[in-house]
Amino acid sequence: MLMGPGPSDVDDAVLSAMARPTLGHLDPDFLGIMDEIRAMLRAVFRTENELTMPMSGTGSAGMETCMANLLEPGDRVLVGVNGVFGTRMAEVARRCGAEVVECEGEWGRAFTADQLRAASGGGRFDLVAVVHAETSTGVLQPIPEIRALADELGALLLIDCVTSLAGHAVEIDGWGVDAAYSGTQKCLSCPPGLSPVTFSARAVEKMRAREAPVQSWYLDLSLIQGYWGEERSYHHTAPINMLYGIHEALRLILEEGLEARFERHARNAAALREGLAALGLEVRVPADERLNSLTTVAIPDGVDDGATRRFLLEHYGLEIGGGLGPMKGNTWRIGLMGTGSTERNVALCLAGLRAALG
Repeated sequence: MLMGPGPSDVDDAVLSAMARPTLGHLDPDFLGIMDEIRAMLRAVFRTENELTMPMSGTGSAGMETCMANLLEPGDRVLVGVNGVFGTRMAEVARRCGAEVVECEGEWGRAFTADQLRAASGGGRFDLVAVVHAETSTGVLQPIPEIRALADELGALLLIDCVTSLAGHAVEIDGWGVDAAYSGTQKCLSCPPGLSPVTFSARAVEKMRAREAPVQSWYLDLSLIQGYWGEERSYHHTAPINMLYGIHEALRLILEEGLEARFERHARNAAALREGLAALGLEVRVPADERLNSLTTVAIPDGVDDGATRRFLLEHYGLEIGGGLGPMKGNTWRIGLMGTGSTERNVALCLAGLRAALG
């Protein structure tokens, strides 16, 4: 059972879909599947954005896609850094030639707009980037107040929703988000290998007005959207069977219903936290800032991180994750994502921890 920070368990129907015969990437039947994927992704992102599609590559490819297409050398970017993936966003922006201003936050806490405003020092920015669901800490970042700040700074808003999409509400149009990326291996419950992205009309206009070419040929959306759009122009050979997988995963998500899926994640996360408290274990993130898809737990003094996780794997067939950065060695990361967010997995994890600690 995969109950770490990702990948998550995959429904048998998704694995079966991926085992179907491979079609050519310009086969009319496959082009129909592509259109259905785009429509379903819009529904899950809750957006009408025309430029919405899965990139060939993992979630980090989605991050680079957004940065490389939205940024030109000399652009100013304000990045919220309160975990590993905020740190990575800042580094990718720098490699795009942007002037990066980092707002350093506490690991395990969300940002306020005032913190980001103070870090900005005033002036204009081209992009504000924050992590909606910080996989390294288990923090859920409120977005609407960050949108208001981006407006003050004259900036587009980019969010990382790799660990939130299909597990928490992601309201791209409702929140006024200009660009977002995710990954298939978390709450979408599909194997790793694709990164859904979406771009607002304002973001598309920014890309069209570029003076410098996108630094990455492979991730250049001015080329790729020709394949996903009406032109069907060749760019690269699409990962056909991975796209079968995300098609089936999205179908299952919409069949369950987004609200029902969010409620299931919330219910199982609450049960996990209640059980952890009964074991005397402390959840790291304050209640109103916690992810339901990923819970970070403080490792008690005297308990060996690696030995505990090995015990769970060897005796319970259960994988949980260790901490990263300043949380390395003192934190466990327990995922309840997508197909893996079940009462059975909650019970299994609590039983395994009880035995390990005993």
